[in-house]
Amino acid sequence: MGLLGGSVALTAKRALSSVKTVGYSYRAVTRRKARKIGVAGEIVNNISDCVADADIVIVATPISAFEGIFKEINKSAKSKCIVTDVGSVKVLPHRWAAKCFSGKVHYVGSHPIAGSEKMGVEFARDDLFCNAQCILTRQEKTNAAAFRTLRKFWTELGCRINVMSPLEHDKVLGRISHVPHVMAAALVNTSDEDVMKFAGKGFIDTSRLASGPESIWTDILMTNPDNTSRGIASVIKELEKLQKAIKEKNENQIWKLLSKARQKRSALIKYKMNKKELM
Repeated sequence: MGLLGGSVALTAKRALSSVKTVGYSYRAVTRRKARKIGVAGEIVNNISDCVADADIVIVATPISAFEGIFKEINKSAKSKCIVTDVGSVKVLPHRWAAKCFSGKVHYVGSHPIAGSEKMGVEFARDDLFCNAQCILTRQEKTNAAAFRTLRKFWTELGCRINVMSPLEHDKVLGRISHVPHVMAAALVNTSDEDVMKFAGKGFIDTSRLASGPESIWTDILMTNPDNTSRGIASVIKELEKLQKAIKEKNENQIWKLLSKARQKRSALIKYKMNKKELM
């Protein structure tokens, strides 16, 4: 019940008022905060009590913990229980689900593209998913009824649904989410602290992602290493083009590279505005 898990529970309480919500966190301090805030209808002290009567279980922990949690869920989940998650890596969760869940439990991957650099249940919001994208991942053996249920669930929470395979998801998110975080971290780490004191809004905006919790991002990078590594290599190649043009004072090449980036970003912003993802 951090930012995402807490927000799922809060949003479900608001948007699906007839649905009972139950929350669990392995940290006692988080459970106390969640009870005080009223994140879910009930906060319990173990996974078994959390999932025993659940129709849908949403896992919102670091991805590396999924395998162990899946095993715990399988012990207590009822027949036809649907398990999903909010993680930004999907190949490994699908692999672990196939290994850990018996036929009575159906797994479908979910990734709501929402959140911030903040973490903790105290930052949970019931409008976090308003008009956000949610990517659902499935394979050939994915249960069709479970998939339809989750599509409806996330739609009711305010999301727009896209569907991908786990492999495609990790390739796409590696490029547009994981690599940008690495770049922001590298920008900050290559900047002198005294020099950064003179930074304006441009530097602050560009480096914002570096404020993300290192525990979460280490977990993400460790579970999607190949796609992230390939993305970093592509960025290095593009930086070298600019570096070469700048070093050689090739004004025309510099202009072309900067113009290409500006036009591509302008098209992206226009698309996001039309989709009402940016207001």
